[in-house]
Amino acid sequence: MSPPTFPLRAVAALFIERQHLDRPRGRRLTGASLTRFAEDVGGIQLDSINVVERAHHLTLWSRFGPYDRRALEQLAYRRRLLFEYWAHAACLVPVAHFAPWRRAMLDYCTRNRSWGEWLQKNRTILRAVERAIRDNGPLGNADFEKRPPPGGKRPTTAAGWWNWKPATHALDYLWMSGRTLVHSRVHFQKRFDLAERVLPRAAALAAPTREEFRRWHLRRSLHAMGAATETDLRMYLSFPRIEAVERRQALHGLLAVGEVVEVAVAGDGGRWYALAEDLPALARAARRRTAARGTTLLAPFDSFLWHRERTRRLFGFDYRIEVYTPGHQRVHGYYSLPLFHDGLLLGRLDLKTHREERRLDVRSAHFERWFASGERPPAAAWGAVDRDGALAGAAESLRSLAAFVGADRVTLGRVTPSTLAAPLRRVLGGRHGETTAPGPGVAAS
Repeated sequence: MSPPTFPLRAVAALFIERQHLDRPRGRRLTGASLTRFAEDVGGIQLDSINVVERAHHLTLWSRFGPYDRRALEQLAYRRRLLFEYWAHAACLVPVAHFAPWRRAMLDYCTRNRSWGEWLQKNRTILRAVERAIRDNGPLGNADFEKRPPPGGKRPTTAAGWWNWKPATHALDYLWMSGRTLVHSRVHFQKRFDLAERVLPRAAALAAPTREEFRRWHLRRSLHAMGAATETDLRMYLSFPRIEAVERRQALHGLLAVGEVVEVAVAGDGGRWYALAEDLPALARAARRRTAARGTTLLAPFDSFLWHRERTRRLFGFDYRIEVYTPGHQRVHGYYSLPLFHDGLLLGRLDLKTHREERRLDVRSAHFERWFASGERPPAAAWGAVDRDGALAGAAESLRSLAAFVGADRVTLGRVTPSTLAAPLRRVLGGRHGETTAPGPGVAAS
């Protein structure tokens, strides 16, 4: 029997729904909504780059609009609805997923053999760091600059009490192996404590077997994406690195018991897979007249963009993070945020927050050619795009983001193609593309 066939727009629409972008900036941040979002997508990526705002704050703003950061601090680090671990990269992960991730923690040393030689040479340091956390935790990297090493004498150089790298590696190993967890962050610097003190109930849960974990890992990826190819499954929750043969065994096992089914996507000759329980959701998604209502900007590290080749296949949007690209080779700017409107990716805006000036600077705006010329979207589509409505949505999103990052005004630089410069400046509210942002107040959480 041939697999059920769905249009590309059905896969795109369900993906948008699972990523909580069907109503961009349309929900209120609460404990329940935050937990539901984290569970659906699998993780909220953290990143140290702060040119606009931290990545996890931008990701949450894209779903919930301006919110009180203190509310997130309370929900994540005091109520412990989330914990920090690797999922795609370093992420805030729902605590409901702790037991499965426990297997990845337990297998961390055996899976990462490069640690073997380091552990042989640095077991004394590792034990001392763990003992210091047990006796004095929570502690962070900076605390070990001020402490004498085990059996060590007072240093005679400015290098600090500890050899910096072994202590840092020890903290990382203890975290990734699950012996410690991130207790809190101070100025974005991690502070660690023993796992049983951070999450006493969760840390006592039994870890699944390796095969159970691989199946769980695959199910969570499929849930987050709605339907996916094998490459999508490898690239979405990319941690831990699961060998292709092991992933395939887990997939075939789930196919054999009927939890996962093969599906076909019209116009795509590849093999796609979905959870059997998601077939009705795909059918409903195929009937939708639109996948989303509203506009927002997406952080470069948003889970919606984790697998950029998938983004290109579903939305015809070729996105590249240019943070690590030499300046003269950048095409769209250092920190460009894709513009998401009514289920489509229409362009990208290179942004920078000038905090002392309280100004959000749109250094450049690049729109997709098909959008600028009024053509049909190149991939999943739900009818004609209202260009004026999209530009108005972009302007409103910029004002919302400005309020969130504490900026009083938005300034606009170069626009490509230039035919969209005047209409965008007009909806931003000024001849020079400068607008006053709404007041600094944020919605209650």
